[in-house]
Amino acid sequence: MVDDVRSKYLRFRIEEKEAKKEAFRKYLESSGVLDALTKVLVALYEQNDKPSSAVEFVQQKLGGPSLSEYEKLQAEMSDLQTRYNELMAVHQETCNQLEALKNTEREASSKENVEGEDPTQNL
Repeated sequence: MVDDVRSKYLRFRIEEKEAKKEAFRKYLESSGVLDALTKVLVALYEQNDKPSSAVEFVQQKLGGPSLSEYEKLQAEMSDLQTRYNELMAVHQETCNQLEALKNTEREASSKENVEGEDPTQNL
């Protein structure tokens, strides 16, 4: 009895895995991934002089950057992140200065009001 239940469970798990694989295969096929990969692999196969890096060949054919382009983009992104952080720090400092000026203006205005002066009379 236990072996029968275990056997049914194992068959269920195997069928479940197979169904997931089939669904994924259909997804790859319907989205065009299989065709794109097939074309790239055929192009690689038809190369008389095989490239030293098959992975780079596939990446290039699929529209990805080459290794040197990728490294250049990484460096550019790092520079832009640094510049962004610098600009955010300047922005925060400017916001702090503006808030300080507003507070100073409020204090001066309330001080004048306490002394009995109408701040609009001086205009």
